Amino acid sequence: MGKIQAEHLSRDALIYVRQSTLAQVRENVGSRARQYDLVQRALDLGWMKAQITVLDQDQGRSGASTEGRDGFQQLVTEVGLGHAGAIFSLEASRLARSCVDWYRLLEICALTKTLVIDDESIYDPSQHNDRLLLGFKGTMSEAELHWLHSRLSGGKRKKAERGELRITLPTGLVYDNAGKIVLDPDEEVQQAVHLVFATFQELGSAQRVVRYFQEQGWRFPTRELRGPQKGELSWGRLAHSRVLHMLHNPLYAGAYAYGRTKLRWQNQPGETRPTKQRTRRRTPGDWEVLLLDVHPGYINWEQYLRNQQRLDDNRSDQENRPGAVREGAALLQGLATCGHCGRKMTIRYRDDGQTVIYNCQFAHRQYSEPICQSIQGKWVDAEVAKLFLAAMNPAELRVSLAALEQVEARTRQIDQQWQLRIERASYEADLARRRYTAVDPDNRLVARSLERDWNEKLVAQDKLERAYASRPQPASLLARPKERARILGLAQDFRTIWEAATTTNVERKQLLRYLIEGVTLTQEEDTIQIVVHWQTGALSELKIPRLNRIHANQPTSTAVIQRIRELVATHPDHQIATTLNLEGYTTGARQAFTRDSVRRVRVKYDIPTGCPERPSVLPDGKRGDGRYSTLTAAELLHVSTATIGNWCKSGKLDYIQSPSGGPRWIKLTSEILARLRQPVKQARKQRSL
Repeated sequence: MGKIQAEHLSRDALIYVRQSTLAQVRENVGSRARQYDLVQRALDLGWMKAQITVLDQDQGRSGASTEGRDGFQQLVTEVGLGHAGAIFSLEASRLARSCVDWYRLLEICALTKTLVIDDESIYDPSQHNDRLLLGFKGTMSEAELHWLHSRLSGGKRKKAERGELRITLPTGLVYDNAGKIVLDPDEEVQQAVHLVFATFQELGSAQRVVRYFQEQGWRFPTRELRGPQKGELSWGRLAHSRVLHMLHNPLYAGAYAYGRTKLRWQNQPGETRPTKQRTRRRTPGDWEVLLLDVHPGYINWEQYLRNQQRLDDNRSDQENRPGAVREGAALLQGLATCGHCGRKMTIRYRDDGQTVIYNCQFAHRQYSEPICQSIQGKWVDAEVAKLFLAAMNPAELRVSLAALEQVEARTRQIDQQWQLRIERASYEADLARRRYTAVDPDNRLVARSLERDWNEKLVAQDKLERAYASRPQPASLLARPKERARILGLAQDFRTIWEAATTTNVERKQLLRYLIEGVTLTQEEDTIQIVVHWQTGALSELKIPRLNRIHANQPTSTAVIQRIRELVATHPDHQIATTLNLEGYTTGARQAFTRDSVRRVRVKYDIPTGCPERPSVLPDGKRGDGRYSTLTAAELLHVSTATIGNWCKSGKLDYIQSPSGGPRWIKLTSEILARLRQPVKQARKQRSL
């Protein structure tokens, strides 16, 4: 009692109440009652009831940091302002489990002469001995938290090493009565999960799996894991994130894994403690526990690793990955590498969308250097395709058999999925009928609701049956013996299939990647060197002649060049093209002139224009044909450029504008200058504030 002075009793008493989890709040009622009993202890020590404030906003909050603890932050604020005479808490661990927060609170208490009181003693942080004892208690509290965490983590780790730690199961896997992981007993759920993995194996992209499900109108199941609907099944659209989660989850491969992610801690701006930033996915070699073939799965472990590799290859954000195949015509998309700098080459398509250009422009984008090399892809793709077709000859029959079996398996799988959907709809309709027939006829409110539900189920069943009947039947999709023999005979000529119009660019690229790992392109003075890196590690090297540009094979005639020199002083490029065409001149390729072809001739032969379409190259703003730019016309007429634009629209000024929306070129004569020139150019008035 000697430590409690009148100045302490003149200020408030703060009772801090906290429990770490909601389960403790709900179950540890004795501990909660002891903390609230500190109100009586404050009364016994001399504080009035009106001076006592209970801070219990932090119930269910951990004391590991101040983040999210509004009650503790309010307590620190009141102490720092000198409003508190004493802090009451059951023990040091209630106030803080971190020495950083604990010592900061003690520093503030020492400055403001605030006492710290628990159910055993009274401490004055301004006194050295009491502060030393409180510091020791805070250190023990933090150590206790560490020991608790270590014991819990160690127990979980040991249980996980035996495969006995219960983990959240994804859709398609459930726990049986013995606590073992088994496949979901619902056949439709199993078929939906199987279909996702089979489709990814064929299409090779998670986004294409989603698109396929969307096109087919398939739904995907979700089994509720918690809440009042725990265990119930709902069906909805398949999302891209859901497919990625399934492909990355080793549980679908029959493997039990623990420690697949690692928490990353990082100091955040404005925070005094490290806070959880995000989780980082580890590679299978870094997982803490990995047990293979411990329960049934939808794929094997080898297929799981192949899926991870394919997902990693589909990434296009790094140089050493080809990326997912696209629909474009570029056969070497993601495979072409520059032979000069070793970087991945990008793809550009001409206006027709079919002319492929392989560019190495990393240095150009990053450092504004010249493009390393630019290669037209038509002949390169053709040569690589020849090598690929030649390599496919020994394996054509084996590949065709595997493809045929895969198509037939997919057809049966899709038909089975439809049958299961119809079977589920029929069961739900029958269940609704039995509910309706079991209700008391006098209870009309319930009967009407059940009858409406029965009708809805019947409509859904009929809709599914009609949709199934309108689809091609599986018997018509499967190959008969004669058709099978004909397909196998056709497979001997793999080139026919490769060049068929029904074979898509995506399918060609996917086939190419099965054998080819990468292609290095090097453009030399007269040739293009192509080095094919096969998946087996072998190399194939060939050279093709480099095509000369059109103007090198078909140069522009001297007469045309001379005529352009005569016209550039008073005509823009589009007018020069019109004049040349009217006079019967043609380009070196025997084509009519256009504005772009005239500009190319001028650039090649260094012919400056006196009538540009952009005013920036004319310092005086006047072209060779006597027309002025908008800015020059505004200066001559002593008006603004906006006024010039309005006069052009109203017809007061004669102007031309090419192309549409480009700069205006205005005709000014002495009469127009005398009629429209203003005495003095008006300055824009400033608005007063």
